[in-house]
Amino acid sequence: MIDASHLRILREVERQGSLTAAAQSLHLTQSALSHKINRLEELIGTRIWHKEGRTLKLTQAGKYLLREAKRVLPQLERINDELARYAKGERGALNIGMECHPCYQWLVRVISPFLNQWPEVDVDVTQKFQFGGLAALFNHEIDLLVSPDPVLKEGVVFEPVFPYEQVLVVHEQHPFAQQDFVLPQQMTEQTLYTYPVAIERLDIFQQFLLPANCLPKKHRAMEATEMILLMLAANRGVASLPLWLVKEYQQQYPIKGVRLGASGIHKQIHVGMRSADVDELHISQFIRMAKGNSTTSPS
Repeated sequence: MIDASHLRILREVERQGSLTAAAQSLHLTQSALSHKINRLEELIGTRIWHKEGRTLKLTQAGKYLLREAKRVLPQLERINDELARYAKGERGALNIGMECHPCYQWLVRVISPFLNQWPEVDVDVTQKFQFGGLAALFNHEIDLLVSPDPVLKEGVVFEPVFPYEQVLVVHEQHPFAQQDFVLPQQMTEQTLYTYPVAIERLDIFQQFLLPANCLPKKHRAMEATEMILLMLAANRGVASLPLWLVKEYQQQYPIKGVRLGASGIHKQIHVGMRSADVDELHISQFIRMAKGNSTTSPS
């Protein structure tokens, strides 16, 4: 029955002081403005205003509508502004799930400029490394999934972000540090530190040790990258990490990366999203920034 245009007319008439000025402000003819109010009066069965000479006098119903116009219109305008910002990708939320333990350092470098460019988009990072990342993506628990192991599935798109090599990390005085590469058989007397991830998802097992029917002497899982690096710095074992991460920490720890096998293990970090969200501006911009940042990540 009543819509926002009626409320805007009442508010503008009070602001401008006359029907003519209000009509000009609203980009209406005076007759169109009067017609809209006359039609409203017919629908509600009471007068909104009446004229006393050249002056408009609001009825009680008109005064009530004017009060409501002043209350409701700012809220509607704010809602419209917010929806327009969502449409432009200037506002929203970006929940990022991580299936890559060492990628957090890289992600920070991507998020920092993203936050500056998209100040109204809320960003959250979930580091549940053992959660079902793909299920979380389908269930809208996260919007993006950072993973070195993309899954081809309908409804999800994975974009490659940057390539890297997975290497064996050792103390710089470890015997392996002088070799060009390590063979699986040499690992049988080593203590291997990994993240707490199922062996089925650890590349050093799936692409290096198990195909050669080899296992390390000991296998210990640790959640924090820094703790793994401390163990390596104390020459208490070896670990498998991305080469770019090793290079970042070589100034801080006496470590060195050695190739796993003569050909090495080469991987690619991907960022996955729901197919329906590919055209979301803040998501597509995050992907572009992620790809751009890959040049600063040693491969």
